[in-house]
Amino acid sequence: MALSEIIIDKIRQKGMLSFRDFMDMALYYPVLGYYTSKKDKIGKKGDFYTSSNVSSVFGEMIGKQVEEIWHLLGEGEFTVVEMGAGHGLLSGDVLSYLETNHELYGCLDYRIVEKSPALREEQEKRLGGKAKWFESINELSGIKGVIFSNELVDAFPVHCVVMEDELMEVFVDYDNGFVEVLKPASYELRDYFKRQDVVLPEGYRTEVNHDTLKWIHDAGSALELGYVITIDYGYPAPELYAGHRNNGTLMCYYRHTANDNPYLHIGEQDITSHVNFSAIDIWGRESGLELCGFTDQAHFLLGMGIEKYLAGIQNSEPGKYMKKMLQVKTLMMGMGETFKVMVQGKGVKRCVLSCFKVPSQWKL
Repeated sequence: MALSEIIIDKIRQKGMLSFRDFMDMALYYPVLGYYTSKKDKIGKKGDFYTSSNVSSVFGEMIGKQVEEIWHLLGEGEFTVVEMGAGHGLLSGDVLSYLETNHELYGCLDYRIVEKSPALREEQEKRLGGKAKWFESINELSGIKGVIFSNELVDAFPVHCVVMEDELMEVFVDYDNGFVEVLKPASYELRDYFKRQDVVLPEGYRTEVNHDTLKWIHDAGSALELGYVITIDYGYPAPELYAGHRNNGTLMCYYRHTANDNPYLHIGEQDITSHVNFSAIDIWGRESGLELCGFTDQAHFLLGMGIEKYLAGIQNSEPGKYMKKMLQVKTLMMGMGETFKVMVQGKGVKRCVLSCFKVPSQWKL
């Protein structure tokens, strides 16, 4: 049975679904969901590219920041948790960099949290025995080190809301096709905007990524000492909910073509929305996470010494220089402002991490 038929059958039996639950089924339904299927998702044969597909240097720069954190935390036993590792390309690049530091690599415990059986199988083939796999961050505790993610949060299912006389939530029904129905929003959704001092004008449609709040709480609870690094596309709340985004940021990607209709290609297309970094900051504080910095990907790479990296290649491997330079150009210009990097710390001394040494316009 097709996934669309399963969703229709559930609506007929149980009644309309919140858009959040519809999106959750479309993305994560066992075997047939977009992320749980064996369909190619990332790269030329998939539906979109990530920074790790563009160049290994992205993972190397993350690895360099992780190495600095290892020194800051006093060296010794060290855990890195990657949440949602995709095809494992980024994991491999980070591990390759960390392996150059034999002392760090010898005491490294690399863990991957991955809920997709298909992706986990691919990761295991690519990475071999260096990593350990878990289905949930809740299986981990007492972490000393780093929890990081790249393009994870944008794939969480979201509630869709519309401001009328009061805040309304979008539900999905079926009547010879999927139709949207508005119902008064819950207290939790209304409180989400209230806590961020966000007032939506009448007619404004947007998304609420409520799953992010639980995710950052769980990550903060699992971390005893160290940092949470979140890399994704999105904005602080004032920018995310600006007037010109009155139709929201929900987008779908199918074979490298974007559309705004989540009711097409169900289970075969990605559905995503921009991340609210203000919410991650506010709700992260409840589990002891303090904001250390927020910037865009271009300035992150500059802070990590990308220019020195390229100069080194030009001197030592001139034949590879042009290719690497073009890859870095894509990371910095094509993706550099769209993607943001947020770091939160727990139990750590105040200091400026290298990734924030080159100031950017972005503030929380």
